[in-house]
Amino acid sequence: MKTQTLSTALLACLAAVPAFAATPINETRPLDARGSLEVSNVKGRIEVRAWDKAEVQITGSLGDGVERLQIEGDRNSLEVKVRYPRNSRNTEPTTLILSVPRQVDLEIDGVSADIDVSGVAGRGLDIESVSGDVVAVGAPREADISSVSGNLQLNLNSHKVDLESVSGNITLRGRIGGEISAETVSGDIRIDTRGEATRRLSTSSVSGDASYTGGLAEGGRISAESVSGDIRLALPKSLSARVRAESFSGTLSAPGVSINKPKYGPGSSFEHTFGAGSGEIKLETFSGDAELVLE
Repeated sequence: MKTQTLSTALLACLAAVPAFAATPINETRPLDARGSLEVSNVKGRIEVRAWDKAEVQITGSLGDGVERLQIEGDRNSLEVKVRYPRNSRNTEPTTLILSVPRQVDLEIDGVSADIDVSGVAGRGLDIESVSGDVVAVGAPREADISSVSGNLQLNLNSHKVDLESVSGNITLRGRIGGEISAETVSGDIRIDTRGEATRRLSTSSVSGDASYTGGLAEGGRISAESVSGDIRLALPKSLSARVRAESFSGTLSAPGVSINKPKYGPGSSFEHTFGAGSGEIKLETFSGDAELVLE
């Protein structure tokens, strides 16, 4: 009798397990082709793919303990947010998979969530992540992407890109002829514009290296500074720019330039004009090397 009772109780417990498993998501909402979309998820993953429909499809799964998936707005502006209880320590990760109009204006917030975006080409792409990596491929006109304790892996064809990372690396590839700004703390910066002549480039790194491979538009400007990190610029042999470089305790190098060193103490600098000197390049390092290469 006891054995039968225990068996019945065990079967009841096993039958109850699915009630605490992740809850599948399957929602669709209309959204204009050039509408705006905000997505927020504290824990888990956010995956966005572009398509040619005037609607947003949301799939994935809500983690155990999550209150609900909140969807608000209209076909012009939509918000998708994962609602967590006040004490969310015991909640399981939520995965959001969204198919969105290609021209959407997209904003994503994630905490302890990896973010993966592909194919969007709207007015703007705005991503903020804490303790999560960001992967983005697309052609938004402007992109503003930041991460804390996460890497940025980006392939963008954009007019303006603004990037920030703390304790993470930034890798940017793509044809960007307008403006690029990249800042890291305890992370490296790697930028390659595939030969595109960028109009403005600004990099700043602390405890990290920075490199740029690409071109400089006529009258353009590059500013690169580093503390405890190296700087490397690889530009075309046809470069036309005035170059100024300074380092407190690092080595400077560029083709055909004379390096100035003080009679006493550390430090080095140089000024040189390449071609007609239409652009401007400024390099500054504290305890790192700076190198200009013409390819």
